[in-house]
Amino acid sequence: MLLTACSARTPENSADVVTSDLLEPSIDALRFSEDTLLLFDSTRQRTIPVALYKDTINARGLILFSHGYGANEPGTYLRYAYLAKALAADGQIVVSIQHELPEDPLLAMTGKLQETRRPNWERGAANIAFVHAEILRMHPEWSALPLSLVGHSNGGDMSLLFAEQYPALLRDVITLDNLRMPFPRAATPRISSLRASDTQADPGVLPTAGEQAEFGIEVIQLQATTHVDMDQRGTEMQQAEIIRRVVELLSRP
Repeated sequence: MLLTACSARTPENSADVVTSDLLEPSIDALRFSEDTLLLFDSTRQRTIPVALYKDTINARGLILFSHGYGANEPGTYLRYAYLAKALAADGQIVVSIQHELPEDPLLAMTGKLQETRRPNWERGAANIAFVHAEILRMHPEWSALPLSLVGHSNGGDMSLLFAEQYPALLRDVITLDNLRMPFPRAATPRISSLRASDTQADPGVLPTAGEQAEFGIEVIQLQATTHVDMDQRGTEMQQAEIIRRVVELLSRP
């Protein structure tokens, strides 16, 4: 169910736009749009804010984006606009999902995190499933587009859980330095990850070199980007590298 919607044509709003050759020449103010929508899941009685970024002419893929954990702060789903806008300029329809609401339990920081955070990931996977179904209900013409997930940190963890649950729905899953949810050891969907320079995933999360070769999983080490620099806090150069890497991964045949 759609509750509200507002729209902004945003190429001229340069605060979140990376000034790089990869992005700026591709954005046309008459074609690019950024909309915020408020969806409502009546089954779970849950409001889900989303941001929709798209090129109104070209569309060659649909991406559901999941943010890193932001202590249940509203608007966390807008902190990756630099990447969403670049992907939209490259022909992707990007839907960025707000996963935590202020009234939700805070993310577990103690115990065995792969267990104590599981309820958060399961709720996130349910959010992804609902948003996917609702977006296709609103735009049935997008149902033929290949579906991919991109997620940072905890958003990458819940994206991998969704991939484990619904592998046949997905073409690509790209995580930005998720640390807790083990990668599915499978060739479908195609899984890739950009790794930060200052973190180490929990044991068993990342596939071994042999598993990467067997299942076609790509793990890319970033040398000068920390975990927290993957959202809007990153420098122009850091953001440009993330954009380039993600576009390259999504462009593989």
